[in-house]
Amino acid sequence: MAETIRAGMIGLDTSHCNAFAKIFKEHPDWGVKVVAAYPSFSPDVESSANRIEEYKKVMVETHGVKLTESIDQMLEMVDVVLIESVDGRRHLPELKAVAPSGKPTFIDKPFAASLADAKEMVKLIKRHKLPCFSASSLRFDSAFQNVLAEKEEKFGKILGVDAFSPAHLEKTNPGLFWYGIHGVEILYTLMGPGCQSVSSTVTPQSEVNIGVWPGGRLGTLRGIRAGKNHYGATIISEKAPPTTVTMKADFYPKLCEAMVKMFRTGEVPVPIDETLEMCAFIDAAMKSARENADDIKLDLE
Repeated sequence: MAETIRAGMIGLDTSHCNAFAKIFKEHPDWGVKVVAAYPSFSPDVESSANRIEEYKKVMVETHGVKLTESIDQMLEMVDVVLIESVDGRRHLPELKAVAPSGKPTFIDKPFAASLADAKEMVKLIKRHKLPCFSASSLRFDSAFQNVLAEKEEKFGKILGVDAFSPAHLEKTNPGLFWYGIHGVEILYTLMGPGCQSVSSTVTPQSEVNIGVWPGGRLGTLRGIRAGKNHYGATIISEKAPPTTVTMKADFYPKLCEAMVKMFRTGEVPVPIDETLEMCAFIDAAMKSARENADDIKLDLE
């Protein structure tokens, strides 16, 4: 068995912490163990402040994790880092503390809570040549990965995707940054990067965002805030009739496996520039809705 990789977590205010630690424990052949955590949280985000004590207890009592008083103290105890803070606003300052160490880092969704922060984070990652990726777990769901695996034989070129997901709102992480990021990730998993502009229509119950890709390809995201919701997409392609796929909910182990591969090889499964483009997509969607304007170009400068 390969030498054990000691993992540290920043932020213990999401159920992902227990889920990931449990999965690592269930796969001893991966050789990753969560050993330390800096339990940051956000007092002004209800779902963060209300759950931090519960999740701290679980991590200590179930997984034997050592709580630290600072990120620097945690870094001395670990080989790799998972930034798990549920609040994307905390990710830039937390990454600033981690990046100079060069320790491979996973940043949970949302990558950031603003495009400005996302740009600064990408600069940090590139400056320090940090092995780092961020992703919603939905990207790794087999329903969507199977589409990519079968693309040439079953679908041919994907001409368009109509993705859908819940899009609950949180004022501190505006627009699709909070929960709609799952749908954005599904859209980009199937369409790939390259979106040029976005038009958005928003109501209290829903929002629809239309992205234009090169060659006139259209990708849409419906964010659901009323009625029964789910995660999925309808695929328009050269070879197959419109095909709707919905998540199989087997994504956590596959995401963790992708982390392990990066921790061991330094190779990232999702290019950081694609993650930045998704943040630009969200920013353009908000600007379109706010200004009642169509075809807002993505700001990637």
